[in-house]
Amino acid sequence: MKGVNEEDRTEGSPVGRRVVLGMLGLGAAGVAVGASVQDGVSRALAPVGPIGDVLPAAGGFRYYSVTGRVKRRSAATHRVTVGGLVDKPQAFGMADLARFPQTVLERDFQCVTGWRVPDVEWVGVVLADLLDAVGVSPKARAVQFTSFDGVYTESLTLEQARRRDVLVATQMEGKPVTHDHGGPTRLYVAPMYGYKSLKWLKGIKLTEELIPGYWEGLGYDQHAWVGKSNGRDDVPT
Repeated sequence: MKGVNEEDRTEGSPVGRRVVLGMLGLGAAGVAVGASVQDGVSRALAPVGPIGDVLPAAGGFRYYSVTGRVKRRSAATHRVTVGGLVDKPQAFGMADLARFPQTVLERDFQCVTGWRVPDVEWVGVVLADLLDAVGVSPKARAVQFTSFDGVYTESLTLEQARRRDVLVATQMEGKPVTHDHGGPTRLYVAPMYGYKSLKWLKGIKLTEELIPGYWEGLGYDQHAWVGKSNGRDDVPT
């Protein structure tokens, strides 16, 4: 991981629901106010020792799960279903996803609770390409994402979902996305805070209305742009 020491990562140490909910107020403030608050939250968390089952070390990824331990899925049998308001509902295995054009994005990964990992390289299928493959109904206005943990959900407007910096990610830092990082497949929404990049991606459903995700139901912002308020600048083509 570029810029991150091995000992800074807490991969495999889940952040329990109680601890994450305890950070909710700080996270919501960060979405509303912006990067300066995020930096302050990061500094506040860095010197603190273990809290429950999270170790907020300065710098590395944290492992978050709203359900505790999540059962692993084999890449050989894993499927991502795409359905709802589409012409041709399909289930895509890893080999199917590999046949699509692959896009590489290298961006900072910013968590709403304050920590950031710089220059993370992601590889995967642009979500818009997957949507084009199944044919989106004119009635569709939004996209809902479900996790195979059985609880975590997220959503984007159809316009947001069609950005070229939104991926169904299959690789991270040159290797398959690990289970702890949300593999075999996870959503990666580059211009938004990390909770929008749903882990353990199982299902993609086109809907008529925007359905708030798990964290939005607990007070987080639906449109969680990092930095720029409208989120429309610097869209890669």
